[in-house]
Amino acid sequence: MGNQQKVQPIKEKEVLEDIRSYFESRSERDYFLFVLGINIGVRIGDLLKLQVKDVRDKVYLSIREEKTGKTKQFRINPMLRGIIEDYTYDKEPRDYLFPSRKTKEPISRVQAYRIMRDAGEALGLEQVGTHSLRKSFGFHLYQKTKDIALLQEIFNHSSERVTKIYIGIAQDEIDKVIDDFFI
Repeated sequence: MGNQQKVQPIKEKEVLEDIRSYFESRSERDYFLFVLGINIGVRIGDLLKLQVKDVRDKVYLSIREEKTGKTKQFRINPMLRGIIEDYTYDKEPRDYLFPSRKTKEPISRVQAYRIMRDAGEALGLEQVGTHSLRKSFGFHLYQKTKDIALLQEIFNHSSERVTKIYIGIAQDEIDKVIDDFFI
């Protein structure tokens, strides 16, 4: 839980675009990690274990979640399917999506964290880490739908309050009320 509390969603769309551009110019693998992570909202440990066969020509990503042991399905929208097709076209079905350059095994959580942290540092952002991917997914889905119950279901959280805190909107709501309050 340590880093989770400090890491925030990336709330500004321009900043998401800056990070996307940063990765696009440096590493196809890291770019794909970022794009998949912010568009599916899967925990990083579950993302890193994925192989080409798990996403190629699929409409749903089916994952047995490491943390909960539950199998969940995540819909892959047409835009993301196009990016997956481009990324995997020259890869074998059993290849990991995010292989280490040395071993071909998946990169570690620590390496994924470094990738995100380095991008954050390069762009002058604080509180960016692997959890920023999942939290950013949740924040932006909430901004689009305002459906906290849906997000609670997606994230498998115990309450709407937990979900609001997780995506950083509980504090936003408190701040807004206080800003408009004066006796």
